[in-house]
Amino acid sequence: MALDTTVQAWLLAQLGETTNTTDLETRYARLGTARAVALEVLRGRLAALIQQPASVNVSGAVAVTFTENIKALERQIALLESGEPPAPDDPPGTGDDTVLLGTFQLVERRRR
Repeated sequence: MALDTTVQAWLLAQLGETTNTTDLETRYARLGTARAVALEVLRGRLAALIQQPASVNVSGAVAVTFTENIKALERQIALLESGEPPAPDDPPGTGDDTVLLGTFQLVERRRR
């Protein structure tokens, strides 16, 4: 399965413009869907961040923290796992275009 320009553009929007497209093509051929590729890349980035210290503080000079970056990656992974945003190669009937219909009955309340 080849990576077309629409899927590549979606992946770059999710993962950043500096992401290696050759790596994306290889992963797409192996995994088969853009969502699976994005999740694999993001989980790898999250694992790399978690392995490093969450913050570095040099008194009076600099303080750096990666806690918010970790939280942002976790939120992005959760969104992708839930089907948002829709990928161009998602099967039909997934995402926000699915319409659910239901009924409910109105019942008059007793007067006091």
